[in-house]
Amino acid sequence: MSVTKMSAAEVLGQPLDLPCGGQLKNRLVKSAMSDSLGDGEGNPTAEQARLYERWAMGGVALSVIGEVQTSPDYPEKPGNLVLAPGVDMAALKTLALRGAADGAHLWPQLGHAGALAYDGISRPKGPSPLNVPGLVSEALSLGEIRALPGAFARSAGIAREAGFGGVLLHAGHGFLFSQFLSPLFNHRTDAYGGSVANRFRIVAEVISAVRDAVGRSFPVGIRINATDQLVGGLTQADALEVVDLLDQTSIDLIDISGGTYFPGAASSSEGRGTGPYFVEFSRAAKARTSIPIMVTGGFKTRTEAAEAVRTGAADAVGVARAMVLNPSLADDWLRQTGGDPVFPGFETPPKGGITAWYSMRMTALGQDAEEGFDLGLPEALQAYDTRDAMRSLRWKKRFNL
Repeated sequence: MSVTKMSAAEVLGQPLDLPCGGQLKNRLVKSAMSDSLGDGEGNPTAEQARLYERWAMGGVALSVIGEVQTSPDYPEKPGNLVLAPGVDMAALKTLALRGAADGAHLWPQLGHAGALAYDGISRPKGPSPLNVPGLVSEALSLGEIRALPGAFARSAGIAREAGFGGVLLHAGHGFLFSQFLSPLFNHRTDAYGGSVANRFRIVAEVISAVRDAVGRSFPVGIRINATDQLVGGLTQADALEVVDLLDQTSIDLIDISGGTYFPGAASSSEGRGTGPYFVEFSRAAKARTSIPIMVTGGFKTRTEAAEAVRTGAADAVGVARAMVLNPSLADDWLRQTGGDPVFPGFETPPKGGITAWYSMRMTALGQDAEEGFDLGLPEALQAYDTRDAMRSLRWKKRFNL
């Protein structure tokens, strides 16, 4: 049947073949979010395993665990997992197994926060030194840069050993590889700075090392920014050059997102109307590569998701907050009856309040306690910050910081 004649449920229900030989059972992905459900020592928890099991049982083809670190030195949050020697492999294998229920894939998103590393449990370092309001960081040495491919390869090997279905490399949202790609944050004059190809060099080296570590049949994806949404940052023209460079690698899935978490930067949703954020960029990217493209950001309805696939703008759609509101959303969208989530309205939210609210709701999902979840934004933010403070103490003790 022609895709133009398919229903929304049929469009989204098509399997997706990956270049490595793997397959996603449909086109709906629970995209990466920082769930902050690690134990404060880099290990998974029972709540985290249950959370990803619920998304798997809810019909997704793939869930991505956000902000999984390759070392404890540059975490995004003290609730991150750390795929490095010493990790609790039994807990990691349980997470991988439960998150793969009903034929779903579960991939950790491997990253390095760089200049955005969490204050108090790290000494932030990026491609170049920064000293701006709210953020001070040093520059990585050439030796530290050259050590990155080995670190990511080691973590990818741990992921495969634990039973995960693949890995996603994080090169978006202002974290380390995004910093390398952005001329606003990368002022290096050596082989890792200057042209787009040079700024991409470390990403290419990491992809190559990871592929060598996991083999050709293990899925390796990457998240990139369509734009930093910052004056002087990565432009869409630059990002399309990045897609061209990725087309020359062994990557199996390119996840298109955008924006950055740098202090003072606008979120992807600010200044926009309704609807997905990066569909037109995704469409342009698809014209430049045969690698499957996933687009993430702003999808709230089944119609939006199906149209992105139906019109050839993307091969898969990443959904995050909507699946926190309804962990069985994929199943709902794959039925003819459908059903879209109802988003809460937040008036004058405190800084970080909305992120905290969704994070604490993920905790409730992992405890099968969402029916009793009634936190307001201030209460959610307080609970979130208190938990981070407690886990920071555990992180320092565990990693001798």
